[in-house]
Order: sequence, then C-alpha cells, then structure tokens
Amino acid sequence: MKLFKNLYQYRELLKSNVKKEIRGKYKGSFLGVLWSFVNPLLQVLVYAIVFPYIMRVKTDNYLVFLIIGIVPWTFFTYVLNQGMITVRMNSGIIKKVYFPREILPISVATSGLVNFSISCIIILLFCIFGGVGISWHLVFLPVIALLQYVLQLGLTLGLCAINIYIKDTEYIVQFLMNMLFYGTPILYAATLFPERIRWILYLNPMAQIINAYRDIFLYHQIPDIYGLLYLVGVSIIVFIIGLVIFRKLEKGFAEEV
Repeated sequence: MKLFKNLYQYRELLKSNVKKEIRGKYKGSFLGVLWSFVNPLLQVLVYAIVFPYIMRVKTDNYLVFLIIGIVPWTFFTYVLNQGMITVRMNSGIIKKVYFPREILPISVATSGLVNFSISCIIILLFCIFGGVGISWHLVFLPVIALLQYVLQLGLTLGLCAINIYIKDTEYIVQFLMNMLFYGTPILYAATLFPERIRWILYLNPMAQIINAYRDIFLYHQIPDIYGLLYLVGVSIIVFIIGLVIFRKLEKGFAEEV
C-alpha cells in the first residue's frame, strides 16, 4: 500500500519521468518514435532470412509468427537494460532531492509499456496484410501486457538495486538474456521440443507470455488458462521479491552512486 500511496503522492513526478524516458530514448534521432517500428522490423528481416532458409525452420505464416515474438522480447530487453542503470544515471538528483526511488524503475517500465503499445500496431498490420486477420481474442492483450509489465517491473526493481552495489550485474544479466533469447520460443515453435521435456521450456515465464500473444494474434484462440495462472503467480512473486530487495538496498543509494 505504501508503494501506491507514494505513486499517487508523486504522480506528477512519475508522469514527467515517463515522458522524459520516452523522449530521451529517441532524442537527437532523425526518425524519432518511428524507431519503435523500424527496430523490430529489421530484426524480423534478419531472422526471417536466416531461420527458414539456413536453419530449415518451417512454420506457417512465419513472418507473423516471428514479429509476435520479437516485439514483446524487445519490450522485455528494453525495460531490463534501461531499468538496471536508471538509478545510477539519476545519481545527481538522488543525492540532492528526496523522492520515492522506485519511481525511477517504474518510469522505465511504464515508458517501455507505451512503446510496446505503439509497436503492437506492427503486429496488427502483419496480421491483417499477412492474411491471418484479427479476432475478438485481442481483448486478452491488456491482460497479457499487464502480466509482462509486472514481471519486468519486479525484475527491474531487484536488479537495479543490486547493480548499485555489484557493478557487474548489468553485464551478467545481458549475457543471461542473450542465452534466454534462444531458450524462449521466439524464432521457433515450442512444439519442436518433445512433449515429455516441453514443460521445462514452459517454466520460463517469457515462453508463456510469447505463446499467449501468439494465441490471440495468430491462432485466434483463448490463451492457455493454466499458463496465465502460472504467469499471475510468477509475476506477483517476482514483483514482491524485487520490491523487497529494492526497499532493503535503497537506503545506501546516495552513498553508492
């Protein structure tokens, strides 16, 4: 409850921080917010050439399949990469002014959600012009996006606090994310794995999230209920753990940054 009270009390600061994060991402860029479209499109172009033709991956509507995986993953990596360094990047204001420190990672996560919402236009365009179409199952989009947001926010809160004390954290996490990219069914379908070991892949919450997005955008079906329940549980646990870590370590931020 303290978190929500702080966010309400400092809502104007949160709002201005979110705007700063969105503008700062594309500051000085010629294309500006269009990079939200260009980046995933360039990634899709590369993987669409490499995997179907070189790796012999065969999946129906592969371009649509791919963009539905790339866009949420871009959301995930942006929030973690930017969120881990946000406290250190704002060291000047932390040393001078009091405000709830959690506003910094929350601002990054929220700006990432805004960019993701814009990028979803790309997915819709691919679905429409790729012959897949759209359906009423898109009503589940806010639910899945919210679960991803809570999961990422929990990770960001914990990791950005730890990164203040252990400077190598961001490099370790970047390495792990590179490995996780190939351990998440973004470029391939989870069905490529034998059913008896597929459950291991689904322990990865990002695998559940990507599959849920594909269910509503590509397959026009209700996301797996058990998968969503698993995501709810994992997201809440990760968020609570991240918040506890952040609260324990934030007292020393001003000295460490």
